[in-house]
Amino acid sequence: MTTYTPMMQQYLLVKQDYKDAFLFYRLGDFYELFFDDAIKASQLLEITLTARSGNTDNPIPMCGVPHHSAQGYIETLVSKGFKVAVCEQTEDPKHAKGVVKREVVQVITPGTITEGKALDGKSNHFIAAAESNENDEMVFAYLDVSTGEANCSVIEGSAKQLIQQVQAYAIKELIVNEQLQLLLADYAEAGGIVLSLETEEMDPVKANQYVAHLPVQLQGVAKRLLQYVERTQMRSLSHIQPFTYTEAHNFLRIDTNSKRNLELIQSIRGGDSKGTLLWLLDETVTAMGGRKLKQWMHQPLAKKNAIEARQAIVTELLEDFFLRDELMSLLKNVYDLERLAGRVAFGSVGGRDLAQLRESLRQVPMIQQKLVNSGLEKCTALGQKLDVCADIEQLLAEAITDQPPISIKEGDVIRDGYNAQLDEYRDASRNGKDWIAQLEQKERELTGIKNLKIGYNRVFGYYIEITKSHLNNTDLARFERKQTLANAERFITEELKEKEALILNAEEQSLALEYDLFVALREQLKGYIPRVQALAAQISELDVLMSFAMVTDKYRFTKPVFHDGRALKIIEGRHPVVEKMLNKQSYVPNDCVLTNDKNMMLITGPNMSGKSTYMRQVALIVVLAQMGCYVPADEAILPITDQIFTRIGAADDLAAGQSTFMVEMLESQHAITHATKNSLLLFDEIGRGTSTYDGMSLAQAMMEYIHDEIGANTLFSTHYHELTDLENELSRLQNVHVSATEQDGRVVFLHKVKKGAADKSYGVHVAELAEMPETILQRARVLLEQFEAANEEKPQAINYKQEPPQNPQMPEQVMENDQQLSLFTIEEESAIAPEQQEVLDALAKLNVMGTTPMQAMTLLYELQQKLLGNQ
Repeated sequence: MTTYTPMMQQYLLVKQDYKDAFLFYRLGDFYELFFDDAIKASQLLEITLTARSGNTDNPIPMCGVPHHSAQGYIETLVSKGFKVAVCEQTEDPKHAKGVVKREVVQVITPGTITEGKALDGKSNHFIAAAESNENDEMVFAYLDVSTGEANCSVIEGSAKQLIQQVQAYAIKELIVNEQLQLLLADYAEAGGIVLSLETEEMDPVKANQYVAHLPVQLQGVAKRLLQYVERTQMRSLSHIQPFTYTEAHNFLRIDTNSKRNLELIQSIRGGDSKGTLLWLLDETVTAMGGRKLKQWMHQPLAKKNAIEARQAIVTELLEDFFLRDELMSLLKNVYDLERLAGRVAFGSVGGRDLAQLRESLRQVPMIQQKLVNSGLEKCTALGQKLDVCADIEQLLAEAITDQPPISIKEGDVIRDGYNAQLDEYRDASRNGKDWIAQLEQKERELTGIKNLKIGYNRVFGYYIEITKSHLNNTDLARFERKQTLANAERFITEELKEKEALILNAEEQSLALEYDLFVALREQLKGYIPRVQALAAQISELDVLMSFAMVTDKYRFTKPVFHDGRALKIIEGRHPVVEKMLNKQSYVPNDCVLTNDKNMMLITGPNMSGKSTYMRQVALIVVLAQMGCYVPADEAILPITDQIFTRIGAADDLAAGQSTFMVEMLESQHAITHATKNSLLLFDEIGRGTSTYDGMSLAQAMMEYIHDEIGANTLFSTHYHELTDLENELSRLQNVHVSATEQDGRVVFLHKVKKGAADKSYGVHVAELAEMPETILQRARVLLEQFEAANEEKPQAINYKQEPPQNPQMPEQVMENDQQLSLFTIEEESAIAPEQQEVLDALAKLNVMGTTPMQAMTLLYELQQKLLGNQ
């Protein structure tokens, strides 16, 4: 049996409770890791792996990091999806009997890290919890430990929709029960999300202040999230705000797929913010404003009065350039009030943090004055609501020095005059040092030794140092030898002994008292946290509205007008992001007019002509407008839209084993089953992932269903030109096309949307623009002519609500048991000509999955020639 030292036994006992975390075990000035933790950490952190005997025959793997630089190593592990349990010495080694007592004081996890490079100032760092309810919905709660923001919502749909919501908010850690952990394991691993178990809920009495106002079905998941945060952080959660419940009818709902397709916050290609609506809109100057802007983008408003209230402030800010400029200058000096309040609550705030809080609060009276004196109604009202927190600023001004050091244990954090006892200690210490300097000068004169000095070290205290070359010429009767050096002797006198005790005692007591005063101040500030958070919310909203005004001014946006109907009118609308990326090139604007009588638009036109951009710009204009911002158009008269659904672009879901076409169908199904008459639907190229007849049938059936059953405003683009005939069958459908023309055999895209249907797709022309090899282009042109000649009677959309034909023997008709369309009219087996049988035999032997597209095209051409008798 292995026998460990008492210290290692203590380590193993602590580790037993934190098996899922790296245990940073404090030994002196280092955090040490042992056993498997040491082996894994040495690899992940690229530090040296050593060994400790531990009174065993087998050395124990060991590695360590310095205490003063541990934060960086912890951040590295957490960023890789691991947890770190920090085990500190909780008693003074001088007073310990046996092994120093140690306890875990915090568990830092991917969702609970509150400082360091892992936190982006303009992004929330949420941790979430989820559980399923009796309605097969996901109940979802999430909070930002660093700022105290907390929210709850209900997610309709499966585990996949939950994971998509988690990814939309960039959540790295999700708290679940065992059942949900099994269900989500694959999705979470593919998405880089850490699943953590929590089976208990926070005590109802403690949790009441956070969740009592929530619907009963949401309280459980919120309390489990709070329990996990409290269990891992082991400190005050006084900065956590009551959970807000996101009621769907108050906001424009945009599902995760649509947010991705519209590139609101994250680009599809790069995965960052460049090329997104956020990239265009973010002119905020505070971290709080940046986070608020993202929140508004996730949840645009769906209440006319609330939207117009934001618009009114943007309008006034647009009117006064100098007010905007002055406010921006002041806001630049406002630090992150929300996260500063979080550090106060957590007890991790330092002197410099409080100096930043003080500097921020000093800007607020000036911000208030600018707003109130602006003469603008809404700005004045906004300024009058600001709590300038003058008493908090005064407290910090009296207590904290102008330039406090990083550490609160180094002294010089508390200002002179704040505490009388501290002033006495400091006076004794400072005067004592002056006395030392005077004594040094006095001894030099008495002894005649010009290089005599009085020094200090922690081991021997104060001393008089005389070089050995002067010892024989000095009267040493009043000196007491203290230390011998190679070239000097150190002495002390009775006079110096007395002053030493006074000075050292004053310095020690001064540092101890200063630390106690700072801790007391920090505790006092906890009572002000709600006021600071309320001020932060007001400042962040002002920052975002300022950003709206600046963007509006810079990019020539116009104020949208809302009405209570369903008609949508956008005149000379532009895609704001594409327009910005084009820089000095001119963007071609387009109208989009949907009326009560014509609220479905079927868009045709060639690839690369701008159909998808046109559809996206309509959606982005709606999103911008309902955020309270102006929009890129000459005129915009809009309804209040409750939901936006988009099915744009091609993507598969390898983690779920779903093909591109399956993803397309699932997203379409989600849109159609959740949309209402007040929604906006954007469908791009539905059915392109399957055969022509399958795709066209699905597209037509979906359009008919949306027209008859939903009635939502809809933009539907397609390459199936045959569907344009539906304009004659569906009363609210209108055909438009993105125009293109040919010049010298080359296609020129005009990017202008016009009424009517397109006459061709220009597919070969687009391939030419992509610089496809000329051999392929020539062959494609020949084949295109032959295919068009052979199919003069092109398939057409089936008449609206036409019953299926009753004669199953008609050619090219869907057969029973969902068989595919017949290539040939087969009346009797004996009627098949020899050349037809040869073609059928060749098709039967063909390895379809092992044939390239070019090989298939060539083979089809050869078989066609045989049927035509050309071979």
